[in-house]
Amino acid sequence: MTSPYQNIACFIDHDDASMAALAEARRLTEIGGGKLKLAHVAPDPILSSTGPYGFVAAPEDLYRSAEAWIRKQAATIPGAQAVLLRGYPPAAACDYAEEAGVDLIVLAAHRGLVRRVMLGSFAGYVAYHAPCPVLVVPPSPTSEAEGAEGDDEALASTGRAGGATD
Repeated sequence: MTSPYQNIACFIDHDDASMAALAEARRLTEIGGGKLKLAHVAPDPILSSTGPYGFVAAPEDLYRSAEAWIRKQAATIPGAQAVLLRGYPPAAACDYAEEAGVDLIVLAAHRGLVRRVMLGSFAGYVAYHAPCPVLVVPPSPTSEAEGAEGDDEALASTGRAGGATD
């Protein structure tokens, strides 16, 4: 049985929610026989400390590390191709999907107030701007609860702890 999705791009990061998206992308390629591109977007480096002597990590070091990580992830999946992109993650993902002729984007939904406010919504941007269908895989109840705890800790550190939910 073949699937209408023969060129699937799964965007992942270093978290459990991304691994759930990857599991779904693998399942789809196994069912339909499509090709899987395992993608990660390395954002441009930002100032990593404050004060009069701010520090910016060497971009090439960050990109080499990200490339090694995505290649390692792809090596565990027969036939998967590693793709490292650079820039603003949501826009880079949409641009890549158009340029590479991607049929389906698979990505994770990350829930939690702090993650959405501070980092924006990768999934939301991609869902509205992608040139192809987007499958957004929700986090597992366990990873969602862990994400909420992390958000509570981050809010507590800013003095804004409260009952904010997704």
